[in-house]
Amino acid sequence: MTEPTAATGTVELPADESGVRHRSGDRPLACLLFAEGALVAAGAVLGPLVLDVLHYRTSASGLDQILGSDLAALAVTAPLCVWVGKLARNGHPAAPVLALAPAGFSVYIWTQLLVGSEWGRYPGNVEWFSPLLLGIVGVGAAVAVRATRALRTQPGLRWSRRMERATGLLMLGVAGFVVVGIHLSSLVDALQEHPVSAGLLTTPNAFWVVKAMDLGLIAPASLLMGIGLLRRRTWARAPAAAVLGGYALLGWSVAAMGWSMVRGGAVDASLGLAAGSTAVAAAVTGYAVAVYRPLFRRAASTSAPQAVPAVLSAGP
Repeated sequence: MTEPTAATGTVELPADESGVRHRSGDRPLACLLFAEGALVAAGAVLGPLVLDVLHYRTSASGLDQILGSDLAALAVTAPLCVWVGKLARNGHPAAPVLALAPAGFSVYIWTQLLVGSEWGRYPGNVEWFSPLLLGIVGVGAAVAVRATRALRTQPGLRWSRRMERATGLLMLGVAGFVVVGIHLSSLVDALQEHPVSAGLLTTPNAFWVVKAMDLGLIAPASLLMGIGLLRRRTWARAPAAAVLGGYALLGWSVAAMGWSMVRGGAVDASLGLAAGSTAVAAAVTGYAVAVYRPLFRRAASTSAPQAVPAVLSAGP
């Protein structure tokens, strides 16, 4: 009669069909992203770009801008929500950070469309579609909350000192550009006794909503993250990466707006501005891809074969 003896060996953990080993998916985040993509696509299709049954209360120039934002939403934001939703369903570590980009973009854009209408100044029926617009904003906020919770259970982003410093300087540059390059001159004009800004005179509600969001949220957040990255604070990395993705989406939206205004022959349209905004959007997208790339490398490393000790029974 023999007695079993223990011998130590190694075995490889089997991979599933996606090549990911023992990584649980975040189904609530995936469902929220799928819902957000569907809502964003529905808003773009119902608007002036496709069916033209959703009529926004804005000027002709504002309508050209909405056409551009709807095009960017339908071509970029909605597909991105679906793709990131699939990543979340498969448990990909990049999903929570990536999800924050379309979530923040959706809340930013559709809040302006919802509360920036010119009531009593222009005809329209946007109020009848307020549940849809509220749904886009609400689900986008829910995506942000769920993604932030998921990030707490993951290891922090690993950035080189060079990447951290470059991104911090970029955040400070964005904050300065938003304040000085975009809003300062029009804000000074708006505070005069007789302002001449076309945006203020034709769409005052949208004018002040954008000012409040950019100067009250976007610029301070960029400033805070830039300072945090330059001081090597790890908490600033994930928000900065998410904001970069949001800036990329916003860049394509602005570029589409510019081309829409050129195509529509708007008075304040500029071919140079449209081309320049397209180049900036492409540059920001490239930088965002470089920031997100390590997350996909991490996923590839975790899906490689893993050797674990095993106890094998043997007899003499």
